[in-house]
Amino acid sequence: MLAELAPGKGSIFTRDQATSWFALHYPKVKHATVSANLIMFSTNAPSRVHYKPRPDEDILFQIDKSRFRRYDPSIDPSPIQSNEGTVTPAIDDVDEELPSTPSEFAYERDLQAFLAKNLSIIEPGLRLYEEEGITGVEYPVGGRFVDILGLDEQDRLVVVELKVSRGYDRVVGQILRYMAWIKKHQAEPGQDVRAVIVAREISTDLKLACSMVPGVELFEYELSVDLRRVEI
Repeated sequence: MLAELAPGKGSIFTRDQATSWFALHYPKVKHATVSANLIMFSTNAPSRVHYKPRPDEDILFQIDKSRFRRYDPSIDPSPIQSNEGTVTPAIDDVDEELPSTPSEFAYERDLQAFLAKNLSIIEPGLRLYEEEGITGVEYPVGGRFVDILGLDEQDRLVVVELKVSRGYDRVVGQILRYMAWIKKHQAEPGQDVRAVIVAREISTDLKLACSMVPGVELFEYELSVDLRRVEI
């Protein structure tokens, strides 16, 4: 693909050009898989750390949400290889309030990391989506990112949206957009898509809004801390 779309260091290509190229040459590769690999190969994309890129995958430099070029080590910053020292707020959560009580996660990424490893506490059999080395953490959906993409026991795709503090009704539009994108670009024919919203507190407005939206479930989380004495 790069040989055709970006033959030289300064060549720029778009996400749409990349997905169109794969649709023509490798039609079985899903749109979302192409998008995820573009992020993984982009040396300056903070979300790439969720895919654990190897040094030989430092290939691209992301110019903006939709444009890419080849990575040039002579002028570009060193590739991001871990999330140490980086803060990656979700695009739709830039106004997320910090927790007001000790019973809340400090940051959404902490809640995300915990649930990604423990999805079964939401429901038995729920597991993290994985395909061709791409996981469902920070799963790309048309320039945005799903907090967690999972699969349930019936192999339905599950969009998990996280709010560390209070969940308001405005999240409904966000979750419906994600569900529609996954249904159109990721789901197999006949494969259903559902959603889960997890927050410290679910507002009355959000409950009311979701009562008219099939396939969306609401959860409130609680934290607890246990101490044990260490003998000296």
